[in-house]
Amino acid sequence: MRPLHIALAALVAAVWGVNFVVIELGLAHFPPLLFSALRFLVAALPAVFLVGRPTVAWKWIIAVGLVLGVAKFGLLFIGMDRGMPAGLSSLVLQVQAVFTALFAAAALGERPGRTRVLGMGVALAGIGVAAVDEGAGGPVLAFVLVVAAAACWGVSNVLTRRAAPRDSLNFMVWVSTVPVLPLLALSLLFEGWDRDAEALAALDWSGVGIIVYVAWITTVFGFGAWGFLLRNHPASSVAPFTLLVPVFGMSSAALFLGESISPLRWCAAALLVGGVALTSLARPRAAVAPLPEIQEART
Repeated sequence: MRPLHIALAALVAAVWGVNFVVIELGLAHFPPLLFSALRFLVAALPAVFLVGRPTVAWKWIIAVGLVLGVAKFGLLFIGMDRGMPAGLSSLVLQVQAVFTALFAAAALGERPGRTRVLGMGVALAGIGVAAVDEGAGGPVLAFVLVVAAAACWGVSNVLTRRAAPRDSLNFMVWVSTVPVLPLLALSLLFEGWDRDAEALAALDWSGVGIIVYVAWITTVFGFGAWGFLLRNHPASSVAPFTLLVPVFGMSSAALFLGESISPLRWCAAALLVGGVALTSLARPRAAVAPLPEIQEART
């Protein structure tokens, strides 16, 4: 990869990592489900009018929109709202690589192979260490919600593999149109009209900036740049940069939010990142194309 492209890949990882801090700040402005709905609304508009018609069947757009947009991000935002630290969230979400490999084996017949099995074991050990660390002083339910979000992300990756979009930005913009109404309905049902109306009435420039960041910077710019890199370089060259996401997530959370990183959390980070590297970079045994590298969130 050219030095400029390496810098772009690192920038995208930094944008996605810092996004967890921005989400934490946004949850002080908005209820979690409303916040998620606004994120997808702004990501979809006006971009949906600029990216052209969908390049895959609507059934895949709707399926990924519901699983990724409603389930994954709904669980993530609720988990963080209930006390899951931003830095730890950026780390734990990376276990999606394990769930992706497991679901791909079940649904697509992709046998993981010894290296991937080893990677899954190492990553799950990291989740166990992180759970012990969080259970010692943090909300366990919030931790479980973020792990569930990672599982939903794994399902959406397999659905995306089946959809096989030619243009990842076009696909994600159209996917962003799906969760808006379901998330708004769930917000009204569980968070209440009064709470939503109060949050919108109190909207200020910092709230607008937060929504713009999570919608346009992480989604439109992030996926646009990521798609450009994947079109110009092998996925095996681009994918490893996603391992920088929890590094930027944990470091920015420590810098801007004052989150401490305990020795157990460092141990969990080493195990998770190492396990995800083995799981993500090892080739499956089945003779099928690898899962497309459009995983967001990298949030």
